[in-house]
Amino acid sequence: MARPKDFLAVATPGAGKTTFGLRVANELLADRTVDTITVVAPTEHLKYQWAASAARAGIALDPEYANSSGALAPEYHGVVVTYAQVAAHPFKHRERTNSRRTLVILDEIHHGGDAKSWGDGIREAFDDAERRLSLTGTPFRSDDSPIPFVTYEPDGQGHQRSKADHSYGYADALADGVVRPVVFLAYSGEARWRSNAGEEFSARLGEPLSADQMSRAWRVALDPHGDWMPAVLQAAHTRLRQIRAGGVPDAGGLVIATDQERAREYAALLTEITGTAPTVVLSDDPTASSRIGAFSDSTDEWMVAVRMVSEGVDVPRLSVGVYATSASTPLYFAQAIGRFVRSRRKGETASVFLPSVPVLLKLASEMEAQRDHVLGKPHREEGLEDQLLAKANQQQDENTEDEEERGYISLGADAELDQIVYEGSSYGTATFAGSEEEADYIGLPGLLGADDVKALLRQREKEQVKQRSSSAQASAAGNISVVGTDPGMSGTTLPGNAAGPGSHAGAAAERVASAAELKDLRRQLNTLVSVYSGRLGKSHGAIHTQLRNACGGPPVPMASAEQIRERISTLRSW
Repeated sequence: MARPKDFLAVATPGAGKTTFGLRVANELLADRTVDTITVVAPTEHLKYQWAASAARAGIALDPEYANSSGALAPEYHGVVVTYAQVAAHPFKHRERTNSRRTLVILDEIHHGGDAKSWGDGIREAFDDAERRLSLTGTPFRSDDSPIPFVTYEPDGQGHQRSKADHSYGYADALADGVVRPVVFLAYSGEARWRSNAGEEFSARLGEPLSADQMSRAWRVALDPHGDWMPAVLQAAHTRLRQIRAGGVPDAGGLVIATDQERAREYAALLTEITGTAPTVVLSDDPTASSRIGAFSDSTDEWMVAVRMVSEGVDVPRLSVGVYATSASTPLYFAQAIGRFVRSRRKGETASVFLPSVPVLLKLASEMEAQRDHVLGKPHREEGLEDQLLAKANQQQDENTEDEEERGYISLGADAELDQIVYEGSSYGTATFAGSEEEADYIGLPGLLGADDVKALLRQREKEQVKQRSSSAQASAAGNISVVGTDPGMSGTTLPGNAAGPGSHAGAAAERVASAAELKDLRRQLNTLVSVYSGRLGKSHGAIHTQLRNACGGPPVPMASAEQIRERISTLRSW
């Protein structure tokens, strides 16, 4: 049997990478291939999480080992250290590694490329290790920094692509019942702001916008002093209560914030909504790890945290998430959503509330996509906060807005449930937060199989569209006799840019009609995909991806009516 020096295992968050790593460690210790274990983790919190998991597996690891420590106490099988710790004193760790046959487990190995010192440090320290096991749930980066101890091979297009020895993606884990299905509830709404020059602007999340408009509208929506965040938090809390009442009594919720200030303000909103103060986790708090552990072991409803909870932190009972940050790299998004996917029992689903912006809709639609790290790839897609990626797991989460981002005043944003994204498909027609239609979607049962989720979403959408159609017909009939009956408006001409009641009604009617057509086309496509899924033996996500490859264009939630028509036609020709 092959026993390679290096092994790269890529497994979706929630699939049990820690369990796999400790199984390998036990076997190599038992057959005396190695004498000691070194685990390298991204954060201080994860050191203690690894040590606790190892103890349950019969392996004693010292999470308190410091660069100033002497010889390891004899009762320990090894140590847990951070990448930063190794980079600060690589020669000490090299000496310790070379003194005994060592298995080095590199947890979330992609962090080895975060900084030159980190990559150089682990290469120097562990180059001569007896065995190296590299683990990651997200083997891709937004830059060309090579990941240490990872093999890259030509991909035939002039690039170098990372090669895993074993991959276990989200689609595989979902089929095996290892992870939960994730339902994304995307909220749009009109955001308004004023520039330093006194000009007022507005833009709707979910509609085509310039990069600057999208950035401002997104940040305005996340403003805790506006209407959007309170409405979304209220909806998320309603969803959490529904799940707890529906068979998962200990279900928990997590709000992921951008910085400390926002985290505290979101916590205050949740206290007002729920009547109970949530757990707040800030990475510069020395009690952060114990607070996460206490929340995990409790039945408390909500936790609010900044970046440090986005990766590796294991709180299996998390069922509802609010993505209240404008960080938008594929790596960050995958890590964040990974907090909600660990399966404990059959039928559990996860619900994540997020802003309806193209980059997040695209990532939500591609949950099943397998990614590798590609070196030399031009025109990389960048998120609004890619510069935060290297800091995402460091001990800091101060306010990150620069002077340019403070150059406007938020005037507020309203909230609408724009659409539901599930397995690459989109469901629902836009409805205001607090409406009965929204309640129908966030009131899905707490325990549902993956197919049941699809069936219920299709049923909800069908009922919603039917009700909308009936209401629109009744409204149109009632408006016919009203036109021109106001004598005060006789002969009045509105200025070219003025918006009178008629123009507002016309614009609204046009938007509703356009949305209804788009939703109808999405429904047709989703139905066809469901039929072909059974016929071809492929998942919905895989068929959507195949259609995109054949026809081009964005994921379904972002596709135009014409693009969806083309996909329907293509699918029918298969």
